[in-house]
Amino acid sequence: MERQRNVSEFILLGLSHDKKNIQISCFVLFLFCYISLLVGNLLILVSILSSTLFHQPMYYFLSHLACLDVSYTSSVTPKLIGDLLLGTKSISYGNCMLQVFTMHFFGSIEVFILTAMAFDRYVAICKPLHYMIIMNRTRCNLLVLAAWVGGAVHSFPQLFIAILLPFCGPNEIDHYFCDIAPLLKVACTDTHITGVLVLVNSGMVALTTFVLLFGSYVVILFTLRNHSAEGRRKALSTCGSHITVVVLFFAPAIFVYLRPPTTFPEDKLFALFYTIIAPMFNPLIYTLRNTEMKNIMRKVWCQGHFQKKLTIN
Repeated sequence: MERQRNVSEFILLGLSHDKKNIQISCFVLFLFCYISLLVGNLLILVSILSSTLFHQPMYYFLSHLACLDVSYTSSVTPKLIGDLLLGTKSISYGNCMLQVFTMHFFGSIEVFILTAMAFDRYVAICKPLHYMIIMNRTRCNLLVLAAWVGGAVHSFPQLFIAILLPFCGPNEIDHYFCDIAPLLKVACTDTHITGVLVLVNSGMVALTTFVLLFGSYVVILFTLRNHSAEGRRKALSTCGSHITVVVLFFAPAIFVYLRPPTTFPEDKLFALFYTIIAPMFNPLIYTLRNTEMKNIMRKVWCQGHFQKKLTIN
């Protein structure tokens, strides 16, 4: 514990060491991405909560996914944007530990919500006659609760591992946020066993859920052979959106976490996909290919604007 107190803050080296040419461009880009993410996910959330779609399991899960996208990205992106603007890249020890926890907490819940959404599509396509019985609101609530419990079970061990690491210098983290692998690199102790524990925790969660998701969609695609052409088109439209989200989120996450916790320069680029890019594109993916969602958003927001105009007049 005494060695931990030797480091009261860390220096985040960020995405690039080229301050003049890169930082301003990155600031503008990530500020745009973050604003787009907030607006897009809040539009989806308000549209679902203001309509009857909230009572449908798929959109019930989608509303939770929108909340998690905002929470997950907000644990990293505002700090990144502020560092790019102000040039101050220090983060206190306490805030660094908090960032480790929130990243893994909200990120793992999002993984489990995506798994629940895949289960919902599996039931809707493979067991359509029993869909409303199986996916009743009680079971949907239990799946969401299980996702939050799973997030806590995954993230608290990550936090404890980070807290128990001794840091006695140097305190420079070659990343734009605090994560376990970069922290292990600057810890002044042998981290081999700790690295194995991190691999088992983070890597196996990502791999297991990805295998479940992949398996569910293999079964769904196999079942669609017996559906009509219109039924296949509608099912593939919905499932295609979900598969796109899963690939954008899981592919880079598996690359980063399903290996011994070493760091590579490419990790920062891959991390951008699951911390900023995928959450930003989720609203577009789920609305542009979903006629029902587009109709509801048009109805909610156009009616709201029309009623407001009538009130003013």
